[in-house]
Amino acid sequence: MSKKDKIEQEEIINEQETVQVEENQEVEMEAVKEEPTPEELIQASNDKFLRLFAEFENYKKRTTKERIELFKTAGQEVMTSLLPVVDDFERALSHIEENKETAELKKGVELIYQKFYNTLELKGLSKVETRAGDAFDAEFHEAITQIPAPSDDLKGKVIDCIEKGYKLGDKIIRYPKVVIGQ
Repeated sequence: MSKKDKIEQEEIINEQETVQVEENQEVEMEAVKEEPTPEELIQASNDKFLRLFAEFENYKKRTTKERIELFKTAGQEVMTSLLPVVDDFERALSHIEENKETAELKKGVELIYQKFYNTLELKGLSKVETRAGDAFDAEFHEAITQIPAPSDDLKGKVIDCIEKGYKLGDKIIRYPKVVIGQ
């Protein structure tokens, strides 16, 4: 081999070594960049923990709210089925004649009605108050029919309440049925 060939070979070897060293340095830099520092790992873990904790708190609040709503309206179906019994009691009380023979019967029916209604009130049932002359509100009343208003001031207002309305808690379970003036 000639000197020139040796020099060329040495240059090629030196060049290859330089390239190899540069590649090694790049790989080392990538390796260093890929591994997060302990502080970054702690921060990532804390962030993940906080997000999980917040999600769990939201879940607890949502299920608690759903449970409270369920307890408030759990008896709605039972209450709705008992409302006709309340109506029957009220009709019976209004139709019992005022004479000596039925006075004791009326007292007995009133006692039973009061005990029954008080029990329902303890469970959250309340009347929706509707009187003649109140303004008609479709949110709280159910219009059965319209009749000509006896006076101009009763137009668009409740003239008569046919059937009482009831609420269970804050929710209306039966709207009062009313007649309105036209």
